[in-house]
Amino acid sequence: MRTHYCAEITEEHIGQEITVSGWVASRRDHGGVIFIDLRDKDQVLQLVCDPADNVEAHKQAEEIRDQFVLIATGKVRARGEGLENPNLKTGKVEIVVDKIVIENRSLPMPFDLGDDKVNEEIKLRYRYLELRTQKSYDIFKLRSKVTMVARNALDEMGFLEVETPIITKSTPEGARDYLVPSRVHGGEFYALPQSPQLFKQLLMVAGFDRYFQIAKCFRDEDLRADRQPEFTQIDVEMSFCDQEDVIAVAEKLIYEIFTKNGHNIPNKFNRITHSEAMEKYGSDKPDMRYDLAMVDVIDIFERCDNEIFSNVAKSPKRNRIKALKVPQGDKIFSKRQMKGFEAYVRKFGAQGLGYFQMKEEGLKGPLTKFFTDEDIQAIIDRCELEVGDAVFFGAGDKKVVLDYMGRFRIYLAEIMEIIPKDSFEFLWVVDFPMFEVAEGKVKALHHPFTMPKLSDKGSLDFDDIEEVESIAYDIVLNGTELGGGSIRIHKESIQAEIFKLLGIDEEEAEEKFGFLLDALKFGAPPHGGFAMGLDRMIMLMAGTSSIRDVIAFPKTQKAQCLLTKAPSPVDNEQLKDLSLRIRQAPAT
Repeated sequence: MRTHYCAEITEEHIGQEITVSGWVASRRDHGGVIFIDLRDKDQVLQLVCDPADNVEAHKQAEEIRDQFVLIATGKVRARGEGLENPNLKTGKVEIVVDKIVIENRSLPMPFDLGDDKVNEEIKLRYRYLELRTQKSYDIFKLRSKVTMVARNALDEMGFLEVETPIITKSTPEGARDYLVPSRVHGGEFYALPQSPQLFKQLLMVAGFDRYFQIAKCFRDEDLRADRQPEFTQIDVEMSFCDQEDVIAVAEKLIYEIFTKNGHNIPNKFNRITHSEAMEKYGSDKPDMRYDLAMVDVIDIFERCDNEIFSNVAKSPKRNRIKALKVPQGDKIFSKRQMKGFEAYVRKFGAQGLGYFQMKEEGLKGPLTKFFTDEDIQAIIDRCELEVGDAVFFGAGDKKVVLDYMGRFRIYLAEIMEIIPKDSFEFLWVVDFPMFEVAEGKVKALHHPFTMPKLSDKGSLDFDDIEEVESIAYDIVLNGTELGGGSIRIHKESIQAEIFKLLGIDEEEAEEKFGFLLDALKFGAPPHGGFAMGLDRMIMLMAGTSSIRDVIAFPKTQKAQCLLTKAPSPVDNEQLKDLSLRIRQAPAT
């Protein structure tokens, strides 16, 4: 139905008769001559309907409105000097229409397709119309190219693509499972996989050596800009490897993806330990496009005359006093702003926020009266302060202080507009804690199959369980966790010890993970891997702020599809087949 796509038409085609097809992006009537911008999959081409050239085609064009589907035939000609459109690839040519067919008409659009400020609910309700825009097409063209590059790169590195089950057993992996009731086995349920974790480990036991999959994953959790109930990840696992081997594969894969899509990035990425990331940036996924690092000053504050600070400083293991220097902050922020920052950090548990200003005559601020001249100089030296700088202080419980000072760091960078828009800063965060203790209960920070770093005695005999580190690593891009992984436990004795520390007895372990534990008894090789969020990667590469923009048919923050109205009720016969009955929620 066409001889060419719109994007193919250039000055080389002048004088040729061609046929193009697509949607009307816009229609303009200039004194009887009608101009139509016709858009197909990825480009706009101008059509000219002039009664002097063809009366019938012009008559048809009078009926045409935006988003009608057309098939047009005509000759290519140059637009002429002063009439070219430099913003279009086809901007030097146009088609003088001889024949035009209205293949289908369109209702008026429910929203302006070119308006980014349209209510998101309306755009999701008519998602197929938003996908008709150039912006959306470019995003999904990028997504397609990225997956092709990833597949080719992993294939060249000897990885085998294997699909793993979508309906499987419910296993605890950190988020709620999406459950699927079984018709054949009434009262029993499958679960949609939160990740292919257990199956890819089984493939290593099977001797597949190197596996990958562009995998669909499902998690029933609270949503935000970079989360969806169903998402896609590039999943990789390999045998007979250590952390360095896995990181080398991940770096090569990322390098191939970005460079083959027009981005210049290094082939090796910087690294930081989890502990250093938290202590300096208050986050396990720090944005390294700007500095603003925190400094420990708890030893200096221990000597001050302020009872609040000195009491906090008496417990340096449990508490923190952190300083955050803002170069030239004294000149950037007003006193009113400086005091107003306290309201921001209080939202995240802060009891207050102190600050100093570095003046020509020395350090000034409400807190200086509590310090000796010697300790004031120590603060200046520790924070490397220069005239015009401001420095902020947070004090209190370690986790609370690191959290709100980390958030405050990002907040300051945003309001000062110091975050580069067109750069990619990758960072490996390594040596994650193996465990976390919450409400007196020990939990695995990643998952219970992560290999711990053993003590010098080759055991998990540590004074503090939270001191145990794992062989786990995350890849961070511009402050977003792009992915991560670990070396897995492949020895039954170590796995049993981990379960013991997590309070999982043999019966529970067998019930939840029996099939994997059995497999580990049959010659499991050392293995490890990683997974990277494809949606998040595309979001960052495309420069958009939400993964909903890069998923063809996404859900809302309430996990609803406004297009199909899912989730939705089902009839009683379907419920009966599944041995289910809906119980009304109690009135509130």
